[in-house]
Order: sequence, then structure tokens, then C-alpha cells
Amino acid sequence: MSQYDYDLFTIGGGSGGVRASRFASQYGARVAIAESKDLGGTCVNVGCIPKKLMSYSAHFHEDFADAAGFGWTVGETRFDWAALIAAKDKEIARLNGIYRKILDGAKVDIVEGYATMEDAHTVSVNGKRYTAAHILVATGGHPTVPEIPGKELGIVSDDFFHLTALPKRSVVLGGGYIAVELASILNGLGSEVTLVYRGKHLLRGMDSELGVFLAEEMRKKGMTILFENNIEAIKSAGAGKRVQLSDGKTIDADCVLFATGRHANTAGLGLEKAGVTLTDKGAVKVDEHFVSGVPSIHAIGDVIDRVALTPVALAEGMVVAARLFNKGGREMSYENIPTAVFSHPNVGTVGLSEEDARKRVGEVLIFKSEFKALKHTLSGNTERTFMKLVVDAKSDRVLGVHMVGADAGEIVQGFAVALQCGATKAQFDATIGIHPTSAEEFVTMRTPAA
Repeated sequence: MSQYDYDLFTIGGGSGGVRASRFASQYGARVAIAESKDLGGTCVNVGCIPKKLMSYSAHFHEDFADAAGFGWTVGETRFDWAALIAAKDKEIARLNGIYRKILDGAKVDIVEGYATMEDAHTVSVNGKRYTAAHILVATGGHPTVPEIPGKELGIVSDDFFHLTALPKRSVVLGGGYIAVELASILNGLGSEVTLVYRGKHLLRGMDSELGVFLAEEMRKKGMTILFENNIEAIKSAGAGKRVQLSDGKTIDADCVLFATGRHANTAGLGLEKAGVTLTDKGAVKVDEHFVSGVPSIHAIGDVIDRVALTPVALAEGMVVAARLFNKGGREMSYENIPTAVFSHPNVGTVGLSEEDARKRVGEVLIFKSEFKALKHTLSGNTERTFMKLVVDAKSDRVLGVHMVGADAGEIVQGFAVALQCGATKAQFDATIGIHPTSAEEFVTMRTPAA
């Protein structure tokens, strides 16, 4: 491979691209990575990290209220949006620097600029050409803006993290991860929020009971949720916006946030010029080894539109690096991928939904529990917790673990290991719970739902 400048040239300095580049270099490859913006990609800059930091902030108003039930007197409180954004930006800048140190430490060359492909082995950045035996596309995705009149008056998730002030009235369009998370943040920080969704329940693709239960809890926290509805148009109305809904009603808002999905960042990369085939949705089409139709060009992460989660992109990146430069040794499985939604309350899930389990194995046993967490017996908070197990009736194997409640992601992560190991309901039952915790409910449910 000495005929090329590099053994691997990665386009995109997000989580997946950085991980693949670092591992490839550690395996002995000569690696360069190109990034036109800040290192860390969507997750670090306008996704997972700032979202969760702001979610923490949005929880405090409930914590202050809950404290009274435990004997605390909390004085007058005041929220400062500008202070939160400044603190968030400082942390993101620190993480950008860490990503740079990681690449420098791994001896990966960082090329700053927008990269395009000229052919199967050539990349151009800022007018300079680089050749590589292998090219890895890890350019991620971007928020989708719906085609409606007045769409220019709305914002997307990327814009949300840079708002100069907290909007007094917000309309959020969508019912997935991003919609419920950002709506929860806005609501928790004091904005009057209306969530508009064309579907019948939130979190399509997950176990349907999670979305139904979450909506009930979000409404209890003061949010308005309008199902089977959509935004038809947005118009300026003084200093704000007037939102026309498909049911004929209008809502006045200061902020309209679109959370209606994401699309792969493939435009302008020169992929077609290099011979790469795209899917109907514009994502890079790859095989099980993340190889495109051109053997030297690979792709991972959101740009291949499989599972748009940062840990998945990281795993895919390690698979590619190992396959190309370390004689394989890693495989990628999309079974039992755990995930959390940092809505208020949180959602955690791993494995099959009840609907998918019935399609796959036929007969299933369902175990469910709904309760008020111990904390709220004194706090006076009306929030409730929901937990559910999906079990194969024939093999007794646990196929799905689902939860809505405080720290759901933290709890479900541990149970994801159990599912990965093929744990049975009998093994769950034989496990001694930690008392008193919400998590113990997963190992104490004994009676199947009717």
C-alpha cells in the first residue's frame, strides 16, 4: 500500500470516524482524517452530550419541589438560560480538544476542511489531493426539514443548542427520540410546550406501551400532546409565529422546532463520481462488512442509515479497522442493542418489543409492573414508573426489557448484558434484587399479564 499517501483516509471526524481512525493507526496503518467542523460530530456538538447536559438542568425544578417532602426549604429559584448555554459550550469545547488529543496521540493526521472524492482512491481537501488504499465515509447525518409553507420560520435540533434565549411558547413537531427529549427540556426549563405528532403514540419502533405511558407522564408535567395531527403552515405573527395545524386549529409560538427525522450526509461528497451506490434515501449502500459497491470505499454510522446511535457507529468503526488492518477478529451484531431516551421521565429499552417478539417467536409471556417510586411516596410527585419483560413462552428466554422511569438507561444497560448472554426468565427469578430499588422489580415479577 506504499503507492498511496495513506492506508486509510477517513472523511468525517465524528465518533465513528475517530474510533475507526484511531484503531486503524494502532494496528499499524497510516491514517488521515478530514473534518470541516468541530471534532466529535453530531453526538458531541449538537446531540447526545449537550442534550443530556441540558436535560440535567431541566430536571432541577422538580428536584427543588420534591425536596420539600423531605424536610427541605428551598428559597426563591431563578433559571439563567445564557449561563447554561455558556457552561455547555465550555464543556463541548473541552471535548473537542480531547478528540484532537486522541487523534494526535494515535498519530492520525488531521486534515481540516471539506473532503470530496475524486475516484476510488483519491480525496480532495481545500484543493489538495490525497490518495489512500482505503477510504472510509463517516459523515453522519443532518436533521430533516419538512416541506411546509413557512418552514424557514422553524428550527431543527442543531439550532436548538444555540438559541439565545428560552422561548416562552414552543411547538415541537415529531414523536421520536429527539422530539420527546427536546420537548422535555423546554418544558422542564419553563417553556409552554405543545408536541404535535402525526402518529397514534410516541416512540414508533419501540414497544408501543412505552410511548403510551411516556405521553401520560409528559402530560402530567404540563405538556400538551396532540396526536394524529400535523403542521400545515407557519406564518409570522408579530414577534412570534402562528402555527396552522391539520385539524384546523392554530397555535401561537415563539419557537417551532422540527424533529421529523434525519438524512445521511452524502450530498456534495463526490460519491457517485467515485462509483458509490446510494439507497433511495440517499444513504451509502454497504454490505455486511461495511464495504460499498467500490471495494476500496467503506462507510459506517448514520451515513449508512442502519441504527443511528453513537455506540453503534463506534462498534462499526472498530469492525472496519480490525477487518482491514488486524486480520478481522471483530463482528457486528444489531441484536439486543440497548438504548435510552432522555425524556422526562427517561425511557430505557433493549431487545424485542412485544409486537416484534410475537412476529418472531409466536407465543410470548408478558410481565409488567407499574408503581410509584419510593422517592415519590414523600415528595408528592405524581410520576410513576413502568417496567416490562417480554419472554419466549417455549424457551423461557427473555427477549425484551423495557422501562419508563428515573434512570431507566442506567438500569437497562445492565440487563442488556443478560440478554446478550441469553438469560432466561428463570435466571431472572433466581437473581436476588437490590432493595429498595426500582431495578429489583425486573427480578421480582412473577405473574404474567393476562
